[in-house]
Amino acid sequence: MVRRIASPVIAAFAGLFATGALASDLDIINAPEIDVSQATLARGWYIRGDLGYSGWGSTDSPDYTAERAGGGTFSQPFDSARFSKPVSYGVGVGYQFSDFSRADLTTDFFSGDMSGNSALGGGCGAGAPGGTNCRFDYKGDYSAVNVMANGYVDLGTVAGITPYVGIGAGATYVKWSDTSVLPVCLDGAGSCAGASNGAIGLQGEDSWRFTYALMAGASVDLTERVKLDFGYRFSDTAGGKAFSGRGLGTSIDAVNGRDDGFQKHEIRAGIRVTTW
Repeated sequence: MVRRIASPVIAAFAGLFATGALASDLDIINAPEIDVSQATLARGWYIRGDLGYSGWGSTDSPDYTAERAGGGTFSQPFDSARFSKPVSYGVGVGYQFSDFSRADLTTDFFSGDMSGNSALGGGCGAGAPGGTNCRFDYKGDYSAVNVMANGYVDLGTVAGITPYVGIGAGATYVKWSDTSVLPVCLDGAGSCAGASNGAIGLQGEDSWRFTYALMAGASVDLTERVKLDFGYRFSDTAGGKAFSGRGLGTSIDAVNGRDDGFQKHEIRAGIRVTTW
């Protein structure tokens, strides 16, 4: 009798257990899927355009090497020099490898002008009396094209904002225009009264220079495919030849000038458009 009662009870419990297990399986099957493919979606090409402002950009003081008409040379920095035109602009194309890494190739354009003076010493030429000295006032300008390969680490996205850090290396082509040099007579043992000297033209030089850059900033998602990029970039371009000339009509027979490179602290804003 006990066995007859026990058998249905055991069967009932077994049925309840099986039903519960089946329901559990159904819950697992019907549970919402968790999308783990976001990292794979963030892959593809993008294009970019940028504007930069380097209001506190700087360059090491330019210098020059002078050859005296009677023989011998000497080098010294300019007494003063000022560079202007702090705006740059550029375009680029890149590839997003994952949510956390990307790279791009960019081309930037910038230009500037330089005004400065130097006290070379020596006679000012036929227009000035003996015993006087000259200061040389320089005016010139340059244009530059910068080509860089850059790599970035994106540090994660929160509320559509993605901070990043980056590093870049490349080359900058700097082309100087012809530079105007005006000898200005200074009082010495004689008097500069009535002295006049015409401007002298020095030939501009051009060269490719190594450049590296360090970047940090953040991008903001404007849409699914468009990002606003806002950041800071420090770039350092090596020095090179700036101008040269001979026959200055003074006791200085030739001058060869060079700039010592450009160090730029830029605030940059741009747009990135993705293709995925």
